[in-house]
Amino acid sequence: MCGIVGAVAGRNVQGILLEGLRRLEYRGYDSAGMAVLDESGSLERRRAVGKVAALAERLGQSALPGSVGIAHTRWATHGKPSEANAHPHQSGDRLAVVHNGIIENFEALKADLQASGYVFESETDTEVIAHLLDRESVAQGDLQAAVQRVLARLDGAYALGVMHAAEPDVVIGARKGSPLVVGVGIEEVFLASDPLALLQVTDRFIYLEEGDVVRLSRGE
Repeated sequence: MCGIVGAVAGRNVQGILLEGLRRLEYRGYDSAGMAVLDESGSLERRRAVGKVAALAERLGQSALPGSVGIAHTRWATHGKPSEANAHPHQSGDRLAVVHNGIIENFEALKADLQASGYVFESETDTEVIAHLLDRESVAQGDLQAAVQRVLARLDGAYALGVMHAAEPDVVIGARKGSPLVVGVGIEEVFLASDPLALLQVTDRFIYLEEGDVVRLSRGE
């Protein structure tokens, strides 16, 4: 069962995200990953097959400093356990997404995206979401609007965390059929599939309702 952790803070979030993943290890998973927007606004990602400890080792070799990020533990549904199939998934080098759930119409969406020139690097249904978001964010010029338009095309269940280099202080969350919670700190906000992942940083939570979309920005 997959796990999501996200953070928008005024401090380095790598340790917060990593500890959140450790607290979600009880769910069972086969790979883990993290993406962070650094101080220059560049999106950087690390992924590893196996336990969160393998991701921690990767981060020890090549850290991800930054105050906005998303992280994930994956249990394989579409595609074998591999680094290419691990989350976060990206479209280009500016947008990243983590996803719990299953997108039932991903094959039709994938065919449409391939016809538009998108190249897929994984076997997952989640990469479809990343490329749809990229296409819509170009058209909309606004990440939240892009997320809402993409959600209208998805059949199935999802909890999502999304970030884009064009909006470097924002994480968008959305849920349908899969739980998602917002953690509220002091001038910082967090996102997770389980409040247990965030108890090291806050004890104040907002539980998203079915169909909710939430925009997390620094302090809001």
